[in-house]
Amino acid sequence: MFLTISTRGTAATPATDLGYLLHKHPDHAQTFATSHGTAHVFYPQADAERCTAALLLEIDPVALVRRGKGKGRGGAPDTALAQYVNDRPYAASSLLAVALSSVFSSAMRGVCKARPERAAARLPLRVEVPALPARGGPELVRRLFEPLGWTVGVEPVALDVKFPEWGDSRYVRLVLESDTLTLAEALRHLYVLLPVLDDAKHYWASADEVDKLLRAGEGWLPDHPEHKLITSRYLSRRWSLTRQAMERLELARLAEADDSEVEDIDNAVAQETPETEETGTADDTGTGTGAGAPAAEATRTAEAPQSAEALPTAEGTPAGSKPLPLAVHRREAILAALHDSGAARVLDLGCGEGTLLRALLQDTRFTEIVGMDVSARALAIAARRLKLDRMGERQASRITLLQGSLAYTDKRLAGYDAAVLSEVIEHLDLPRLPALEYAVFGAARPRTVVVTTPNVEYNVRWESLPAGHVRHGDHRFEWTRAEFRAWAEDTAQRHGYSTEFRAVGPDDPEVGPPTQMAVFHRHTTPQEEKKEAKAA
Repeated sequence: MFLTISTRGTAATPATDLGYLLHKHPDHAQTFATSHGTAHVFYPQADAERCTAALLLEIDPVALVRRGKGKGRGGAPDTALAQYVNDRPYAASSLLAVALSSVFSSAMRGVCKARPERAAARLPLRVEVPALPARGGPELVRRLFEPLGWTVGVEPVALDVKFPEWGDSRYVRLVLESDTLTLAEALRHLYVLLPVLDDAKHYWASADEVDKLLRAGEGWLPDHPEHKLITSRYLSRRWSLTRQAMERLELARLAEADDSEVEDIDNAVAQETPETEETGTADDTGTGTGAGAPAAEATRTAEAPQSAEALPTAEGTPAGSKPLPLAVHRREAILAALHDSGAARVLDLGCGEGTLLRALLQDTRFTEIVGMDVSARALAIAARRLKLDRMGERQASRITLLQGSLAYTDKRLAGYDAAVLSEVIEHLDLPRLPALEYAVFGAARPRTVVVTTPNVEYNVRWESLPAGHVRHGDHRFEWTRAEFRAWAEDTAQRHGYSTEFRAVGPDDPEVGPPTQMAVFHRHTTPQEEKKEAKAA
């Protein structure tokens, strides 16, 4: 296997700086042992104007067969079927990608103490691969490399030049050129995309391959138009690993769009908490984390340590009886509002660990249920608690879990009868609230929207809540009844809805209920009526 990397230079920035960046001196040929043979690094040309580094990988066919023997762990289609007669010694593949990461590991990380400014600089680069298997042909090669800033020259290799009627082989000659990439970026592109084009890894794709892919794909893979194909092929089409990688890529995309860290987004569930179906705290919604809200702001665990464990005993409650938890009051109020609306297709936005989803599934009136949350961990817990993997086919067809953020419009949310935002809005900074409003009321436009949020006036009734504190440390605000009503009526007027308000929990004559609810009903336009009738 053979690959060259070239760059151009000037007297001020000589091309031979490539030797510093690759940590391989141009005056010396160097040899490195790999798990499947020997890698040689040498420089066919090295002067101030142009420098070319070559990587030659000599495959040990005996080692290749020993490590890839059989159909099980470590096997790969070509090695298992072909044994000693195969293309591995000649055509660039996952073997060459592994050699790249081993021989040029520091360069791939962008580390160069001798020339740090050059390591961070964009260079005029040219990469040549004489023989590359491309399952998908030249068109796929272009689709993979061109979005990354490469000018792609790709030429199919004929099966036999003496018999042109036989057509082309699945191999291509590849030339990549770019002036917009750093050397580290270029190496990471090659490390991921060479085995993707080959589509036949020489080793078993274990769980740590997801981490390798995401490290090498940082900064470019989440937004690549072919990221699904790249992920699937790189992980040898292992469905469980591909799903895990896609969830983490979505988090990375959301973090970049929100200028946040991934850890700030996927922190709604710090650790899996025991189910507390009937033990609602002052801020325990019973529905989840509210993490469908914009990144870095929907961050609520299932616990509210500074809150009371249950509602104060309401007047008329028999002595010694256990008061009904607020989580149960809230869930029953939401279900009642959905029943009144006649909704059959329901969105739970900020579904968290899936308590409301479970209640919706138990009611056959809801024929299609979608839970959305930004936290992959919360969705994984919800799937586990709902036992989706053991659910019957008919029941499973009723529910879908989606990863997404309400900071952005999402076409997947359009066309539903109702949406629920239970204890979500208070986890947003107020300047972010208009983005959520538009995503739900302006873009998705369900016929009914149910919103619940704490009533700050009621906080004086929580004996364990210090004066002046909100119910949970992540609440960015808690509204009075007048403030919530003003926001709801203003939002409804802007987006063509009407509102009704309901109390959730015991309605205290002085401070009102612990939770306030607004039910929005959309004013259907003639165009919307026609569209909905056509869809039905």
